[in-house]
Amino acid sequence: MSTPQIILSVIYFVVSLVLIAVVMLQSGKSAGLSGAIAGGADTFLSKNKAKTADARLAKMTKWVAIVFMVLTLVLCLVPGGAAA
Repeated sequence: MSTPQIILSVIYFVVSLVLIAVVMLQSGKSAGLSGAIAGGADTFLSKNKAKTADARLAKMTKWVAIVFMVLTLVLCLVPGGAAA
């Protein structure tokens, strides 16, 4: 295993852990009726904070997933990579 491949593999591992964490931190979209009943006590400001946090997490998920896919392609193209 070459040094660039080891470095890319470590970065790949860290990016995969970040991707898992970001996806797990997102709130579920299937709150349904129970979410409507339980969410009645929320104020307008707390709902806006939740939406902006969810929007940030969704944007972060998109970018981390793109980095993950690019790293996957790079690791496959590195000489002596996973495909060899």
